[in-house]
Amino acid sequence: MIERIRDLEERDLTALTAIYNDAVAHTTAIWNERLVDIDERRGWHSQRLAQGFPVLAAVDAQDRLLGYATYGAWRPHDGYRLTVEHSVYVDAAHRGAGIGRTLMLTLIERAEAQGMHVMVAGIDAANHGSIALHQRLGFVETGTLREVGTKFGRWLDLTLMQKVL
Repeated sequence: MIERIRDLEERDLTALTAIYNDAVAHTTAIWNERLVDIDERRGWHSQRLAQGFPVLAAVDAQDRLLGYATYGAWRPHDGYRLTVEHSVYVDAAHRGAGIGRTLMLTLIERAEAQGMHVMVAGIDAANHGSIALHQRLGFVETGTLREVGTKFGRWLDLTLMQKVL
């Protein structure tokens, strides 16, 4: 059960790496196939912070990481500077308990506070649960790109959703 949402800290990186690698190995939530080590995640975390983007941690009463969320630049061009794309990952043992929703609500608040205008979601079109969650949070589907990714030996479709903040 979530105790609170806070900014991710260095001490969370081992658990974050495990959550990320589980998503890589077992899900199509991310379309990477390469597992990473803690040094790679440390560099990723430092880069996010240097760019001014939050990395949020959902933790339990013992301050153990249950999931995390972040956003970053959607595209590299100046005209897109107020549009961000987000990511949310929840420990496999805690999925379906509302952690992703709680992280998303906090992430949306952070984006609004930073003056962001649009939040974009790129979701595996077969991930109906994530699509439904985003709809409940006010995201609207803007289209589906067919067979733009591959993982686990099959082509994947990408559903794009957006929320105007």
